[in-house]
Amino acid sequence: MIIGIIPARYASSRFPGKPLVDIQGKSMIQRVYEQAIQAKKLDKVVIATDDQRIATHVQTFGATPIMTKENHPSGTDRCFEAALAVVNAGKNANEIQDASTIVVNIQGDEPFISPEQIDLLCQTLIESNLPIATLAIPVDSEELLFNEGEVKIAMNANKEALYFSRSPIPYLKGLAKDQWHKHYPYFRHVGLYAYKMQTLTAITQLQPSPLEKAESLEQLRWLENGFKIQVGITLHDSHCIDTPEDIERVLHYFQPK
Repeated sequence: MIIGIIPARYASSRFPGKPLVDIQGKSMIQRVYEQAIQAKKLDKVVIATDDQRIATHVQTFGATPIMTKENHPSGTDRCFEAALAVVNAGKNANEIQDASTIVVNIQGDEPFISPEQIDLLCQTLIESNLPIATLAIPVDSEELLFNEGEVKIAMNANKEALYFSRSPIPYLKGLAKDQWHKHYPYFRHVGLYAYKMQTLTAITQLQPSPLEKAESLEQLRWLENGFKIQVGITLHDSHCIDTPEDIERVLHYFQPK
């Protein structure tokens, strides 16, 4: 069983009510959901929210809302609560102990996420022996490489994550920084995760770690505690919406249906 979960909070310091914002006739959360249900690997897709306005809205387009606590420290914790609700609502509540159960954390602020990306993520986890999978995309410009909002990934030869950073890694000694992306295959993170259910249960019990606090990146907590992350490589670009101004930027790349 593969469960796709879309966390959707109403509160946002930079963009309150973001999931409900209209993007050419449809809310952002509806667009994310409609893209996600096209993924062939997902058996079920639900929306995890802490706000009744969002829960009421998503039912109008046929989605299943799962009400979660307001005070979750991260989207991962919200995903875990929603995944428990889905599993426990099933005929066999022991599915939580089934090693084949997979949970996919789908970002609720990427209205034009590619279904193929979601399928690639699922396949990456299925084919690996690791407990977590995520995606990366090649960096093709100096601007992206040095943008602190774009998280970079260092990987080993097996495409297992070694480190995530807001800084370019590795440092290329002796080269002008505007040439770095031309001399090394840098990758930036695409914020999708797939976890085995047992792994998701375990990582939500971990305390925040020093590296996580330094970079403000939750996945570093998992690495610091010995959880390995398989990385799949995608060429589908990722465009999230963090502020109202981002809507026009994203619409520059996509023509909504």
